[in-house]
Amino acid sequence: MDQSSPKQKPANATRDQNLDLAVIGNSTVAALLDADATLVWACFPRFDGDALFCSLLRQRVKDDDFGFFAIDLADHDHSEQRYDPDTAIVLTRLTDSRGGVVEICDFAPRFGRFGRMFCPTVLVRQVRRVSGSPRITVRLRPAKNYGRSRPESTQGSNHIRFVTDEFVLRATMDCPVSAVVEERAFLLREDVNFVLGPDETLQGAVSEVCRSFRENTTEYWLEWVRGLSIPFQWQEEIIRAAITLHLAVYQDTGAIVAAVTTSLPEAPTGGRTWDYRFCWLRDAFFVVNALNRLNTTRSMERYIDYIINIATGNEAEHLQPMYRLNGMPECKESIVDTLPGYRGLGPVRIGNQAYEQIQHDTYGSAVLAATHVFFDRRMVGRANEALFRELEPLGRRARRFWDQPDAGLWELRGSKRVHTYSSVMCWVACDQLAKIATRLKLGDDAARWRADADRIHAAISERAWNDKKKSFVSTFGGDQLDASLLLLNELHFIDAQDPRFAQTVAAIERELKRGDFVFRYIEEDDFGAPENAFIVCSFWLVDALAALGRRDEALALFERLLALRNPHGLLAEHCDPKTGELWGNFPQTYSHVGMINSAMRLSISWDQAY
Repeated sequence: MDQSSPKQKPANATRDQNLDLAVIGNSTVAALLDADATLVWACFPRFDGDALFCSLLRQRVKDDDFGFFAIDLADHDHSEQRYDPDTAIVLTRLTDSRGGVVEICDFAPRFGRFGRMFCPTVLVRQVRRVSGSPRITVRLRPAKNYGRSRPESTQGSNHIRFVTDEFVLRATMDCPVSAVVEERAFLLREDVNFVLGPDETLQGAVSEVCRSFRENTTEYWLEWVRGLSIPFQWQEEIIRAAITLHLAVYQDTGAIVAAVTTSLPEAPTGGRTWDYRFCWLRDAFFVVNALNRLNTTRSMERYIDYIINIATGNEAEHLQPMYRLNGMPECKESIVDTLPGYRGLGPVRIGNQAYEQIQHDTYGSAVLAATHVFFDRRMVGRANEALFRELEPLGRRARRFWDQPDAGLWELRGSKRVHTYSSVMCWVACDQLAKIATRLKLGDDAARWRADADRIHAAISERAWNDKKKSFVSTFGGDQLDASLLLLNELHFIDAQDPRFAQTVAAIERELKRGDFVFRYIEEDDFGAPENAFIVCSFWLVDALAALGRRDEALALFERLLALRNPHGLLAEHCDPKTGELWGNFPQTYSHVGMINSAMRLSISWDQAY
């Protein structure tokens, strides 16, 4: 077995919390595993459900702690963990001090069945003896109501039921149920299997069901990866990033979560803890755009359905920046006082107040995502005037609000200004509608939307440019910078050959870059000055450098950014610019999108490789 670096664990010691975690999932549920294969985070019955496993936010230090599922090996000496290549299946080997070895296989089943995708609310754990005489203790301790208490439980001949307010979790197993209930150590002679899912009787022997699930899930992922259009360079890194993005797409509706966690702090201080288990229209566009570049058009189609359902059924004056996975608008934010937070750094938040904010860039994000349908021949069957008419209300809102104050893409909670990025994305909405109308040969509509786009473009070019700084700035008439200005070329607002773009990039390098890393902004906000760098912003700089012809610098920076990834190739939202330590919600879709886009831009072509 290919192995990551062994993780040493002294007897009776508790591992310090970090983000060296692996993610498993199937686009319905997701879970995080630490280096010892302890399940430390999983929500049921979907990404934004109750965190039945939440020890990531309440470190396991006492016998009476709960919110985790551990397979503890007696006399545990070290652990080795990796992904089964090109899959979302995690293999962990635990070795004891006498040479006994146990392998744990963790995954969520996903494969085609009966003409549809089978991706149930189920996690599977398989435990097998590799060598020696290992003794294990199974500690299955879910929580309910985000760690407020342990659920009531009942047991049958081969299962335990855990009753929560939102979900009844049934753990079906083929080891003695009493050994799990009593947490009694036993000698592992034969394979042991666990199926965690809804309160339904398992159809068939546990071992046979798990074997079948694993074989079919492995086949699904290998086939999915075969269909990717990946760059020649960094293939392993991009495949892992693509699988991670795929896990964030909610199968039922096509919504895309920003991350599968809540409240992992952006930094050690400041209280910047947010719930990211919702669909931000801005983030989701970047995700489906990256997946589309990799030839996974299905995610694009399903997300367009999601966004069109929201846009056409929305009678409110403004489009929200984020929605629940089922498309419902309310994401009310509250504090969970029973969870201390990652490393004790709270508060832990459920819901996100950002749904109440005004963020005008959402109109451009929605239209830009749908634009692919009209120009990608693989989806040409949906490119018609009816869809164009459904998008036009978004353009009319963009035309109306492009120069109005909002919270901006960085979601400032205490102030509103006219943000350049929001205005540019309103221009994008009009610009894309003009291009779509031209494609559909709707001459009058094309002329009207082009006139609106040109008018807005001219005004932004004048009001967002700071002649003293020789740079575009983050707000109209302002003098501060933010990293979104690096996207002006990517969004086709300004050509890379325009001197103003090079000047803006130079200004950002001067003011927002700390070592290799670019901050979103450096001015104080509602929580003080930012402490850590937002990882995707550094990938934006890579792309900007490449666009400016500074390819060697872009390549060197990209390689240094790849070094940030944890042992499984995954990224969080932020990093410490001094140490490179990962912070923030995990795994963060935005960061993996940045990695994919930069790799696609920088890699040599397949023709050049031979």
